[in-house]
Amino acid sequence: MDMSLVAAVMAQQQGALQSQISTSVLKQNLDQQKSDVLTLLAGASQSLANVGPGVGGNLNITA
Repeated sequence: MDMSLVAAVMAQQQGALQSQISTSVLKQNLDQQKSDVLTLLAGASQSLANVGPGVGGNLNITA
């Protein structure tokens, strides 16, 4: 078997492995970003049911 053919096959396998690893890392990053966004959205929708009167209401700053 010609050595250039062997080298070409090995390079193709290496490229496929690098592509597989980069796809895996990208998916992990996207999953983490999704988790971060969901955490931020959950924090923004907290209820004001358990706070004292007047907390969370409008503030009149013109007086």
